[in-house]
Amino acid sequence: MSGFTYYTQEGFDKLRKELQELKTKGRADIARQIAEARDKGDLSENAEYDAAKDAQGLLELKISKLEEKLSKGRVLDDSKVDTSMVSVLSTVKIKNIANGAQVAYTLVAEEEADLKLNKISVKSPFGEGLLGKKVGEVAEIKAPRGVMKFEVIEISR
Repeated sequence: MSGFTYYTQEGFDKLRKELQELKTKGRADIARQIAEARDKGDLSENAEYDAAKDAQGLLELKISKLEEKLSKGRVLDDSKVDTSMVSVLSTVKIKNIANGAQVAYTLVAEEEADLKLNKISVKSPFGEGLLGKKVGEVAEIKAPRGVMKFEVIEISR
């Protein structure tokens, strides 16, 4: 899958909104902090000024990383998701071979992962273990307690 990261439209828009917020409000807040610290006098011994400059550096780094993510990000139309095998944006129902427990997960980009919503990252051990599997196949997933086996029961979008 090339060097792109695939997002839902919602996930991509959320990243774009966060970037816009950092570029506007975030930069304005930092500029205000720097100006306030500068007004307090001698910059050589001004811890507030140093802290504000450090915060500015971190903000710019975060902005740069978000811009890179967005430049490599692609919105994936979930209506075009191939359900013949597990892929990004697939919802996959799996059965734990050891205890028969069944659960369904949707595979998403790392930034969209949310276990409470059963959205797991394609880069997680579970995600990587399930990618490319077809219904009836068994995925062996390395977990802290050892290798776990899951049978793919159903793939949908």
